[in-house]
Amino acid sequence: MSELALTARQIHYTNKAFWRNPAAAFFTFVFPLMFLVIFATLLGSGTITLESGHEFNQSTYYVASMAVFSVITACYTNLAISVTFQRDAGILKRTRGTPLPGSAYLGARVIHVMIMSILLVVICAAFGWIFYDADLPTGVSLIRSIVVVLVGSASFAALGLALTPAIPNADAAPPIVNATILPLLFISGIFFPVGPDAPQWIETLSDIFPVRHLVDAFLGSFYGPPLFAFSWVDVGVVAAWGLAGLFLATRHFSWEPRT
Repeated sequence: MSELALTARQIHYTNKAFWRNPAAAFFTFVFPLMFLVIFATLLGSGTITLESGHEFNQSTYYVASMAVFSVITACYTNLAISVTFQRDAGILKRTRGTPLPGSAYLGARVIHVMIMSILLVVICAAFGWIFYDADLPTGVSLIRSIVVVLVGSASFAALGLALTPAIPNADAAPPIVNATILPLLFISGIFFPVGPDAPQWIETLSDIFPVRHLVDAFLGSFYGPPLFAFSWVDVGVVAAWGLAGLFLATRHFSWEPRT
């Protein structure tokens, strides 16, 4: 059997295992919606003035930002933590000892979280359209949004795998993963729009990392001009971080528990 066929079969098994854990599946999909409702209810009653000078409904802003949050949560946070737990439980070591290629196993895990992230974005968009009158992208904007989600999910999955060698054990996985991503979520416009009055150091710092670029790319593709400008440079920066993560994961990924 070819490696592509093995990867496809492993995707099927990974997806089946995911849905056979209904509690984890339920909260994977409810978590972003819960944040969307909370932020839209508490902070989404007014409008914000964008850098372009246009006013924008804050509740519909959170529709897009929580969609990006769901991509990062599924592809970076959840993947890094779950792979670390599997490594410490010896599952990765046993898998490595089977005829299944390691690339097929990890490729299936990456593709699975990418599929989950696409579903989460669709759910957030539909929820925002129904309850917050958020506009949905069409035509070229829709194609751009799909590209952004695919590039973003693949890149953050690669970064999640790249982080696992730096996690010493399963108990340390949640705090380390959250410590590396939560500050970036706050300064990159996920939870609060970053306005023109933000300190310059926040702008400079957020521009270095991929979260801000993924937010800008998704807002630009999802809502578009004149509210938000779309730039392929943002997509390129996210992709570059993903390639860097893939390189590090390829060189340093560990299949065996730390001793």
